[in-house]
Amino acid sequence: MKRNFYSFLLILLALVTSPLLIRYLLINQKIGVLNTIYFNFPGIITRKKTCPNYDALLSKTLDNTFSVTIINENGTLISSYNDEVLRIPASNQKLFSSAYVLNKYKPDQNLKTTLFKNNNNYYLMGQGDPDLNYSDIVKLLSNIKSNKNINFNIAEIYSKSYWPKGWTYTDKLYKYGSPITTLAIESNQNAYDDIYKLKRFISDFLNNKFINSNVTINLIDTRKIFYLNNSNVIDQIYSNPILSLLTLSNSESHNFTAESLFKNASNTWNDNEYRNLKNWLKNKGLPVTNTLFEDASGLSRNNKITTKLVALFLDKMKYSNDFKAYQSTLSILGVRGTLGKRSVNTELSGKFFGKTGTLSNVFALSGFLYKNEKPIIISIIQNSNNIDKEKAFKLLSDLYLMKSCK
Repeated sequence: MKRNFYSFLLILLALVTSPLLIRYLLINQKIGVLNTIYFNFPGIITRKKTCPNYDALLSKTLDNTFSVTIINENGTLISSYNDEVLRIPASNQKLFSSAYVLNKYKPDQNLKTTLFKNNNNYYLMGQGDPDLNYSDIVKLLSNIKSNKNINFNIAEIYSKSYWPKGWTYTDKLYKYGSPITTLAIESNQNAYDDIYKLKRFISDFLNNKFINSNVTINLIDTRKIFYLNNSNVIDQIYSNPILSLLTLSNSESHNFTAESLFKNASNTWNDNEYRNLKNWLKNKGLPVTNTLFEDASGLSRNNKITTKLVALFLDKMKYSNDFKAYQSTLSILGVRGTLGKRSVNTELSGKFFGKTGTLSNVFALSGFLYKNEKPIIISIIQNSNNIDKEKAFKLLSDLYLMKSCK
């Protein structure tokens, strides 16, 4: 025990006193435990190098509505453009929140929808499984036994917490802006599938099944979990594995899943606060000063970040024990997800693992561009009344073809 403790102190001392040595060991993946320590270390060990050919490309290609940061395979910041300007990231926000979730869960864990019982009182409680459907509800209800009095309680969050700050009224009218609730039938994407429809469904099912019983259906606040203290688990529905849900969130950019996973991981179902995410990044030494985090999915227009933050974060993620799993959740250029129809059957196909972000007046593209089997990190965000997605993808192609830093 003491030996491990002293080894940890020596490595920590080396991180502080010998950044160049540590960077060399990290780049070459010499010591596995060092990677883990660095990922959790409250600091960034990187350097900046002047690359005239990269800088010239950015200056020639972009206007001031763009921000770009490029970090090479060695963790060196080789070029940037407006990279400390605060921008709305759209769904690039999911790059942070999905990593946070993966840091809190094991990839094969699940979300659960549970039926509890205490005497003749039944309680239904969920965790925001995005694939929950009425067949699952019927399976749970089939466990209820006949009794003169059946008291059924549906636990749900307070309605004021259904939507994060910055989601507009218009957003809430569409599937991509469905309310974020713990008991969501197919991610609440049908406007009529709200908690009251679920209540009516359960009421009809139980009254039809137990015609001689007095059935009472109640809605209770999930904050009053003391109701469940002396209850027994009767049955559970399990979601797809967390890794599969993160793939839905990142590759397909599914807002509900991103929010649901984050709320479970941060235990913030009843308050739309995302300070846990910002503090998590801050504790890793990342530059979050003046940034704003108002949701996990990126639909909020109140989010404000920099491409420098995105790129430095992605660079640090390379040293996480979960990096392979994390990268596997991303969209792949020309292969799958929101990038699946781009650059199909070209030399770039399958070479970029990343995340798009699209809102009115916003486009973002960030991720890992593999060149000679080594990842270059690129973050591009444009905030403008005249969004030019093609310029962003052309820049990605130009960077792939560009020679090494001169």
